[in-house]
Amino acid sequence: MATFIIDHPLIKHKITLLRDENTGTRDFRILVEEIAMLMGYEALRDLPTELQLVRSPIAESYQPVLSGKKLAVVPILRAGLGMVNGILSLVPAAKVGHIGLYRDEDTHEPHEYFCKLPENIGERVVILPGPMLATGGSAIQAVKFIKAKGCTNIKFMCILAAPEGLAALEKAHPDIDIYVGCVDEKLNENAYIVPGLGDAGDRIFGTK
Repeated sequence: MATFIIDHPLIKHKITLLRDENTGTRDFRILVEEIAMLMGYEALRDLPTELQLVRSPIAESYQPVLSGKKLAVVPILRAGLGMVNGILSLVPAAKVGHIGLYRDEDTHEPHEYFCKLPENIGERVVILPGPMLATGGSAIQAVKFIKAKGCTNIKFMCILAAPEGLAALEKAHPDIDIYVGCVDEKLNENAYIVPGLGDAGDRIFGTK
């Protein structure tokens, strides 16, 4: 599998607006959804299709429709919720699951508190969105949960990544596709992405 840095001017522009500390909750939330939709367009470009007979007002013809495995979107709570609607705007019929992880403020290690996945998850293409890939711990654990259910086609999607977290995820799960909006400079001593955009969950939901 591979890592894709989505080098698109619209995504770059919207990420810059996300970084701005003066961007309020409403606009931040809208931007996250828009970026997720743009990234989803790229991440889903390899979905399989099959021909289906369709009658237009002019004539019958065989035209492509999605086929094969169905899609599931499984956000990493809570910030990953902000990306779900952007992806669902592209594939409204996708099933949605949830994985709840929190990061220990001292050890920076992830801890699970909730996991609810769609049925037959092992037969689905899974999009795993989370706005920030910092240490990579939560993403690595979330992918483990999905794989444990028999899923072999996983696409992780994040808006910002630190080089350390990206390297850790690639090493732990070399068999998944990773889609990144921007790779930032580094992690600071508190394991926050620099320059980053702050706490994505707090900014999406207006909490502190």
